[in-house]
Amino acid sequence: MPETPTTSTAAVVAASELPETMRAAVYDGPGGPEVLRAAQVPRVLRLRDEVLVEVVAAGVNPLDVKTRAGRGVTPGITDYPAVLGLDFSGVVVQAPYAAHPLQPGDEVYGLLPFPRGTGSYAEFVSAPSLAVARKPASLGHVEAAAVPCAALTAWGMVVEVAKVHEGSRVLVHAGAGGVGHFAVQFAAYFGGHVTATASAENAAWLHSLGAHRVIDYRAERFDEVLDEVDVVIDLIGNVHADTGSRSLALLRPGGILVNAPTGSWPTMADEAAAAGVRASGFQVAGNAQTLAVIGRLIDSGDVTVHVSSVHPLEQAAEAHAAGETRRTRGKRVLRVREG
Repeated sequence: MPETPTTSTAAVVAASELPETMRAAVYDGPGGPEVLRAAQVPRVLRLRDEVLVEVVAAGVNPLDVKTRAGRGVTPGITDYPAVLGLDFSGVVVQAPYAAHPLQPGDEVYGLLPFPRGTGSYAEFVSAPSLAVARKPASLGHVEAAAVPCAALTAWGMVVEVAKVHEGSRVLVHAGAGGVGHFAVQFAAYFGGHVTATASAENAAWLHSLGAHRVIDYRAERFDEVLDEVDVVIDLIGNVHADTGSRSLALLRPGGILVNAPTGSWPTMADEAAAAGVRASGFQVAGNAQTLAVIGRLIDSGDVTVHVSSVHPLEQAAEAHAAGETRRTRGKRVLRVREG
């Protein structure tokens, strides 16, 4: 059940009354999940167009897990200890100016440009205002924190790049994951005929989200049981059983494969060209306007978000260890404080 939205009494404190430090989950260098620890660090400062937000919950993303392990966006981290985290939900503490649409006390969610700054595994974030939107009214902060990164990625792949429309035949790999379960819903919402690959235990759930067919990747090879498709939303690449390469053969002439896992398939462009089809990677960016649209779809009941587990900030290591199994239904979330 969604939490009852609340407004933090700390959200309207004067700037001079804000704490100089904040609680955060940090790590001192790449390693296993155990390198994450709770600590007090200097509070982030709001600059220029940024919105200072008191964080209630933060999403845990595959990119966080990869970066902590020394992959992902590790080259962009110039100083340790570092605070991971891309998406958040919380309450505005400081706005850029008096007439700004977001003001202290407003409940918001958004996406940070980590590692260009401190991440969201912390009590405060300072986020570009163009990447922050009002939180969906029907969601509590824990559920809302699971939305920005995954939903914006799925929207970009399905709507902006693949341009799924009525009658499009769409294959979504890893349909039960954080990005996948949004991709299934967006493709179905825009009229696509959706097939998803997932484990058998997730089949009924994915059907309820709009998938017309679910292929159990443990029991069947998707390229042996599927006919031609228009779009492949590839959230695996070639890290498992050459999923990406095998997907190209299913595309009709003029079809497109959109791939999200960074570095998962370096030969993608060459293989697509040889097969005579289109392929593109995708990188997510914060976008308040799109988050507002997604929020309306959530509030109308057309899109739902699934949180697989909630961990206190101090248990960020446990959340990362669970995330490394790659068997998450929906998203994992860190609860930073009550709210």
